[in-house]
Amino acid sequence: MHPVNRGCGRLPAVLILLGWHLAATAAESPLSAARDTLSQWVQTQQLISRTRTEWDSDREMLEQSRALFERELKAVREQAGRLSTNSSVADAERIQAEAELKALTQALDRARSLVAGLEAQVRELIPLIPPPLLETVQPILQRLPNDPAETRAGVTERLQTVVSLLNELDKFQGAVVVSNEKRPNAAGQPVAVDVLYLGLGQAFYASANGDVSGIGTPSAAGWTWKLDPQIAGKVQEALAMYRNQKPAAFVGLPVTVQ
Repeated sequence: MHPVNRGCGRLPAVLILLGWHLAATAAESPLSAARDTLSQWVQTQQLISRTRTEWDSDREMLEQSRALFERELKAVREQAGRLSTNSSVADAERIQAEAELKALTQALDRARSLVAGLEAQVRELIPLIPPPLLETVQPILQRLPNDPAETRAGVTERLQTVVSLLNELDKFQGAVVVSNEKRPNAAGQPVAVDVLYLGLGQAFYASANGDVSGIGTPSAAGWTWKLDPQIAGKVQEALAMYRNQKPAAFVGLPVTVQ
């Protein structure tokens, strides 16, 4: 803006010179007045030329500044556009993440409910577990939560506990197992016997001398044992076959179907 300031500063000087010239012409000769007028006109033209040159220089600088400001404004607009795009992408990703989190939370709630139901069913099976298997699975049973709503165990850990227990039950169910235990005789005194378990549904026992024998069956209150002296020989025969002491043959033992 220097040209404007310089132009405003010289304009009064031009007016003063012209005013002085008009006043002087009244007292001087026409020739002297013409000479002075020409001199002042030349000075005025020089002043105009110098002002125009300075304005051209200032205008070039202003044009450069304007171009620079336009480039900066364009860069700012482009950056704002990218920020708007990034913001839209971030919003879309956030919405997708929230939807996925909601779906996972719902799936986790369903898994917790499923595991809690399986744990309840497994607890109902505990009384049906025969003594030798109960001893084996006791560490697994200890991992079952007392209150599914209060447990800190994760769903995966709880499900693994249920699956491990069911695997052990299935393994026992598909096998013939012999266990050394003690069962009361007719006088109520404990006697060492060999118990032959046919899976989870039936058991037969007999002492080595055959004095004590009986049948075991599962119930909701646990396994019950009933003396049956008449099956002692058959139980001993079945035990001998189990130990490969006798060739396999058909042995008739009373089986209770529940």
